[in-house]
Amino acid sequence: MLVRGDVSRDEEVVPMVAEAIRELGGLDVLVNNAGIVGPRSHVPETSADDVRVTFETNVFGPVRVVHAFTELLDASSAPVVVNVSSGVGSLGYASDPGGPAADILLLGYSSSKAALNMLTVKWARAHPRWRVNSADPGFTATDLNAHRGTQTVHEGTDAIVRLACLPPDGPTGTFVDRQGTVPW
Repeated sequence: MLVRGDVSRDEEVVPMVAEAIRELGGLDVLVNNAGIVGPRSHVPETSADDVRVTFETNVFGPVRVVHAFTELLDASSAPVVVNVSSGVGSLGYASDPGGPAADILLLGYSSSKAALNMLTVKWARAHPRWRVNSADPGFTATDLNAHRGTQTVHEGTDAIVRLACLPPDGPTGTFVDRQGTVPW
């Protein structure tokens, strides 16, 4: 079941929980897929307000959603949370001058995805019974990039689906793409 809502607004998250209970009776898998690029300004011109806009959806949104769905996830026999991150949130990639994210200079987007990765690690530690992981869909042709991505949506969802189907003893606190582990 797909639940839509503006995760940047508290008043829209609570009805998502009610809809999940009404439609499903509970929740086993939560995929935090909300994400915006935000203002596309050059790094020197990027203001705190520019970054705040992106963080409101990409960081505070998942915090709102996980907080709201915690009781349902705790009630599951095998709770899974998948946070849709990005390789541009990898400090390893960003700090490598020849790396895949070195030239992507979106201050708000990149830092918000790095923050989401930290949330993944902290939620995995705080909820040891849950499987909480970050997935990098890669450069996938979606509305986010005006369909310029080099992967199909199906290819971009490979890691997300794999993580959503983890067994109770599967990995937690990881960051992966369709090829395997992504450096933090």
